[in-house]
Amino acid sequence: MAFYTSLSGIRAASSDLNIIGNNIANASTTGFKGSRAEFADVYAASIYGAPGTAIGQGVRLAEAAQQFGQGNIAYTGNSLDMAINGRGFFMLSDSSGANTYTRAGNFSLDRDGYVVNGEGLFLNARQADQNGAITGGIGPIQLDTTYAAPRPTSALSANINFDARAPETDSSWALVGGVPDPAGYNSSTSTSVYDSLGNPHTITLYYSKTATANQWTVRTMIDGAVQDTSTVTFNTDGSYNSAAPNDPISLTWSPSGGATPNQAITINLSNSTQYGSDFAVNSLVQDGYTTGQVLGVDIDEEGMIFARYTNGQSRTIGQVVLANFANEQGLQPIGDTAWAESFASGPPVVSEPGTAGLGLVQSGALEESNVDLTEQLVKMIAAQRNFQANAQAIQTEDTVTQTIINLR
Repeated sequence: MAFYTSLSGIRAASSDLNIIGNNIANASTTGFKGSRAEFADVYAASIYGAPGTAIGQGVRLAEAAQQFGQGNIAYTGNSLDMAINGRGFFMLSDSSGANTYTRAGNFSLDRDGYVVNGEGLFLNARQADQNGAITGGIGPIQLDTTYAAPRPTSALSANINFDARAPETDSSWALVGGVPDPAGYNSSTSTSVYDSLGNPHTITLYYSKTATANQWTVRTMIDGAVQDTSTVTFNTDGSYNSAAPNDPISLTWSPSGGATPNQAITINLSNSTQYGSDFAVNSLVQDGYTTGQVLGVDIDEEGMIFARYTNGQSRTIGQVVLANFANEQGLQPIGDTAWAESFASGPPVVSEPGTAGLGLVQSGALEESNVDLTEQLVKMIAAQRNFQANAQAIQTEDTVTQTIINLR
């Protein structure tokens, strides 16, 4: 009867309005993907029925099809916020190891340093070893908030121009009150070196021109004590003489304060020159550093996570992975802007951002809902008219039925 046919139309229009209402309600939900109602007609006839006389029995909701189109990228400035530009899902896990997937990248650190979302689920990434090399193992990523170990200085490299016009001063070298007499050297450079405990110490190199042409005496002092005296020479064109007997300068030093004794330091001056211009320090680099704590985190578009420390160092601690599915629409929505794997979706293919058809990661940004409010409002009007038309059909059928009943 037309009553049931129109009733199915009312149910279908109501389902359409429910889907539209859910889309509108989540228009501002980070990482939300809208759905659309897909309908199919209903026929009671079998395949052997007469096609010319088959009358439809109404409509049914065939599927609330999820739409995984790209949402707009909104910048937040929070380095742990991440948006996926392209295909893929962030891979999350709970304390039992069960995996879920999301496009909502609003992450933060929990009390133990794990990167988690608002529901406390862990972000999965490939882990890195202590040297920053990605190991390939996938699991919850954790930032080590304890102090990073210091590195004692083992090498110092200097790029200096020695002034070829400088007068001879080597013969008058002397310490006055523990400090070198300025008359005994032409120039000096200072920087900090570090012992095994991360304590800084001042190292100073004093350069004194000798009576021998193109030859200089280099005296090294650490914390005011002379540790080494060496000679360096230059060629007649001002280049460094790599055949010099003290190339590079090597010294052994025992810091105070309980640090490891007999710390070896190599001083390399091979990039230096001797030209007829003012003394200049172009670079002075040593390889040690003190202890440090995590200062901040940076994430590049390929998902590499870099930790920055207060001692000026940085280290790779992991790489965010993304998951992809053969049939995204087959994923099971489980709420909290997350999906679970299903038979229809197929198993996840997990890889690094920018590979295997996956998108790139944008740090400091979030992907907005892909719901177009204007489109949803137009669809709402159409669904409302469908509802009213089916209701009118029921009313018309009722009038016809009443007329038949009232026949005498």
